[in-house]
Amino acid sequence: MGAHRTMIRVLMLLSWATSIGGSAVECTTVTELISFCATFISNGSPDPYPGTPCCEAVTNLYMMTHSTDNRRSLCGCLMGLVTANNSNSTAIATLPGFCGVPLGFTIGPDTDCNLYRSVTMSTQSGGNVALKGE
Repeated sequence: MGAHRTMIRVLMLLSWATSIGGSAVECTTVTELISFCATFISNGSPDPYPGTPCCEAVTNLYMMTHSTDNRRSLCGCLMGLVTANNSNSTAIATLPGFCGVPLGFTIGPDTDCNLYRSVTMSTQSGGNVALKGE
C-alpha cells in the first residue's frame, strides 16, 4: 500500500511539474521531490542506488528544466539543499548520475546557477546539453 501511495504522489507531482508555465521552480516543490530520496541521502541506501521512487522524482526535476529561468531556479534550490544538508551534500550531488538524469548543471559547491541556460540540442545519449552563458 505504501508503494502505491508513493507512486500516486509522484504522478501527482509529475502532472503538476509538467503544467508549469514560464514561472520559476518553487523550492518547496524541489524539497518535496527530493524527499523521495531521503533514505538514500541520509543512509546511502538502498545501496548503491537511490531506488525507483527517488529516480522518478529526479526525472520530475529534469522535466522542470525546460526554460532558462526554471533551470536556474532548480539549480538554486538544489544548491540550497546542499548547503542546508552539508553532511549529505555528496549524496544529493550524485542523484542525477545514479538515476541517469541530466539536469544540465553540476551540483557542487562551486556551481554558479546564473551561468546555466536551457537548450534543446540533444546529445548522443539522449539528454539535453546546458550551455554556459547567454
